Amino acid sequence: MQRNISEFILLGLSYDQNIEIFCFVLFLFCYVTLLLGNLLILVSIGCTPLFHQPMYYFLSHLSSVDICYTSSVTPKLIGDLLGGTKAISYDNCMLQVFAMHFFGSTEVFILTAMAFDRYVAICKPLHYMIIMNRTRCNLLIFVAWAGGAVHSLPQLSMTIRLPFCGPNEIDHYFCDIFPLLKVACTDTYLTAVLVVANSGMVALVTFVVLFVSYVIILFTLRNHSAEGRRKALSTCGSHVTVVVLFFVPSIFAYLRPPTTFPEDKVFALFYTIIAPMFNPLIYTLRNTEMKNAMRKVWCQTKEAHFSKEAH
Repeated sequence: MQRNISEFILLGLSYDQNIEIFCFVLFLFCYVTLLLGNLLILVSIGCTPLFHQPMYYFLSHLSSVDICYTSSVTPKLIGDLLGGTKAISYDNCMLQVFAMHFFGSTEVFILTAMAFDRYVAICKPLHYMIIMNRTRCNLLIFVAWAGGAVHSLPQLSMTIRLPFCGPNEIDHYFCDIFPLLKVACTDTYLTAVLVVANSGMVALVTFVVLFVSYVIILFTLRNHSAEGRRKALSTCGSHVTVVVLFFVPSIFAYLRPPTTFPEDKVFALFYTIIAPMFNPLIYTLRNTEMKNAMRKVWCQTKEAHFSKEAH
């Protein structure tokens, strides 16, 4: 492997300073909202019996992954928007490639586990607690994290093998494989095809599986009561919203001929910042059990605080 450069320059989202200031404020708000929202979910689930319910057990892992996933990109982006040279070292660039694909694919598999949980709850309600026991839930979470590693390690391996000996400017706001392929000083067609086969097919196949599962769920709901349909549709609606926000931009980014487009950065914002930010809002504002759990946890915390002050 030939490498004559020690860092890359990220060209970022825009050259206009006013746009960069606007983006700084927007993404700082998004990142703080994401952190607070997901931490609120983690504490609310961890401190209540909801943790023992499969759906909320998966949701707690999804929140953890969202924090790690977005934190691998957003703090660097926010810092770069403040001004100065948007440089990233070679090692940090490779770490970012790995982290993005590891946490991103882990999120994909956790969303799949959550869809399976909803399928069992709605289509096989009498056997739900037997099928979705804690052992099987732990196994699904293990498979999700292992699947993330199996997906991301080949991506990292292909990227590390690329020779970089010339221009080091990456037309993106984070290190991703397609922009890196553009500045590699070798023929990257085969590598690009392998990336599409890996990332693109993972996104497409998972999306199809999720789509089919929700179609089956909707078909099954015809036999439920009006109240049962309303509750199930509310829960599934939250899941479908998250899936669409995350998968549609991901499929556009990776399941296509290996090249880069100016729109890539806009679509990347959806699956790196926007969708993870909406996850806690979608899963809490539309979920009565989560809202009750949060009230219980935080009201108890306030009561304990006031009781301590009174003594």
